[in-house]
Amino acid sequence: MVTSAQQEVEMADTMRSEGKIYVVVAILLLILIGLVGYLVQLDRKVSKLEKRLSEKK
Repeated sequence: MVTSAQQEVEMADTMRSEGKIYVVVAILLLILIGLVGYLVQLDRKVSKLEKRLSEKK
């Protein structure tokens, strides 16, 4: 169990020293921004549909 934790830290240190950690962080941020944008767009569409539905009644 201790060796597993040490390997994880070692991997993170290696990625940090090689600059790859920034690529991983950038990709995760892009995915997160994409998901938030999609949810905002979906919310707008649903709101528009709800408004149209309430106007028909």
